[in-house]
Amino acid sequence: MNVTTILLIFLVFGSVQPHRLWHGGGRSRAHGRGRLGMAKRFAPECTRYREAGEKHLDCQDRQLTAIPPSGWPEDTVHLLLARNRLQVLRSNTFAQFRFLKSLDLQQNKLMRIDADAFAGLSRLTTLLLQHNSLHFLSEEVLLPLPRLTYLRLYDNPWDCQCQLDSLVRTLQVPSNRNLGNFAKCKEPPALHGQKLKRIRPELLCPELEERIPQEPKAGSSVLPPIRTKPEAIDTCHTYMFPKPLLDCGNQDLRNVPENIPPDIVQVDLSRNNIKQLRASEFVAARALKSLNLSTNGLEAIDTAAFAGLLHLRELDLSNNSLHYVQYGVLEDLYFVRRLVLGGNPWVCDYNIHYLVYWLKLHPGVQHFGLVCRSPEKFAGWTVQDYVKTYNGDCPEDNLLDQNNYDYGEEVRAETNEEAITFQPSPLRVPKKFKVIRLN
Repeated sequence: MNVTTILLIFLVFGSVQPHRLWHGGGRSRAHGRGRLGMAKRFAPECTRYREAGEKHLDCQDRQLTAIPPSGWPEDTVHLLLARNRLQVLRSNTFAQFRFLKSLDLQQNKLMRIDADAFAGLSRLTTLLLQHNSLHFLSEEVLLPLPRLTYLRLYDNPWDCQCQLDSLVRTLQVPSNRNLGNFAKCKEPPALHGQKLKRIRPELLCPELEERIPQEPKAGSSVLPPIRTKPEAIDTCHTYMFPKPLLDCGNQDLRNVPENIPPDIVQVDLSRNNIKQLRASEFVAARALKSLNLSTNGLEAIDTAAFAGLLHLRELDLSNNSLHYVQYGVLEDLYFVRRLVLGGNPWVCDYNIHYLVYWLKLHPGVQHFGLVCRSPEKFAGWTVQDYVKTYNGDCPEDNLLDQNNYDYGEEVRAETNEEAITFQPSPLRVPKKFKVIRLN
């Protein structure tokens, strides 16, 4: 009896123990799957590519709310994180990316950056923080970045008080000429609109209230400055990779924005309402290589509109309202290689000749869409074909009617001309000279 009882207990215990072990293994596997799923949520599929021998990791528009602690290539050189949902950068967020040279964090929802968030990024040269929700930023955030050359901070609601003092003083060091350009105070109201690069640091602290300029009183003659044109940094988005791009497309602009950053290589002004280009519109953007002005209803271009664009390679003027390009407009475009002209109502008359002759003198320029819209007899012709007919034939209103031509009149005219030409001329009498003898 005792032996039987012992065997039953052993059998029951033996059957239960593997069951526990199996469930435990199941929980372990489930737990592993949970961690894997979390890693996938943290690290969505990003685009990896190599350009100029350097690795880029493009994680833009991925709805990220945090940076994954692992899973991304640690030898990444350029990390693009624009247009996500990042709100806070905590200490050592990017410590694994020791080779990082550029970090694009624009157009997120950043509200706070810890002092050691960029720890380990000793090679970083470019940091883009524009178009976020930063009120304060300490100088300590920049201390781990000894090679930082370009820092974008504009379009953040900067609260210009004591907490911002160290950052403002850092930005105003003369050697930091490309750090924090165009960033402006939003608060307090007395300092609204002042640039961090130019504001007097002593005005940031409340204890110096007597030095802070007071708001204009009601009825005061002090008026805010009149702005006739928008600033590029206020209306456009800046992208540094793969090439510095100023995207002002579809912003309902009526003028070319002011203060285009001088290091911008591409400018997109398409799909706006810019009807006219005035002189020296792009004179500050001397590094510009590509300019898109398509779909603006553009009607006129000043002779000096493209002055200073000596490095421009591509110009898109398509889908506008241009009838011709006046003489001299293209003279500064020495190195342009591509000219897009389609979708304009080109008028094929004498005014169109300048554009054709300029293209003829620059055979290396690829051009598209130069087709006559009017007059009706030339509609659909290429402008080049129109110019050939203009040079090859006399205008119709000057052609002589061969049937009604009076050849006798021509003979009489020639006879009269000969009579006039060969009439004897009066004899020339030689002048007399008087000789005077000198003693």
